[in-house]
Amino acid sequence: MEIIDVTAEFDSHGKVTPLKFIWRGISFPVDSIGRRWEDNRGQHVLVMITGGRAFELLYANNERAWYLIPIGSGPLMA
Repeated sequence: MEIIDVTAEFDSHGKVTPLKFIWRGISFPVDSIGRRWEDNRGQHVLVMITGGRAFELLYANNERAWYLIPIGSGPLMA
């Protein structure tokens, strides 16, 4: 799990929608949003980027920080 920068929108109820994230110096626009859930760590959002790569983004509410949790393996995971 790595801390990352995310551009996101928050609605009036605090629901977050990531628009893009920067990971390892590269900006990745979010193409689509998948499943969302909340637990004691914060708000989790599955996102898809160009090329069909999926990532789990976590907004840690208490820290006001974003984390990236890679899903699967491949060239972007190296």
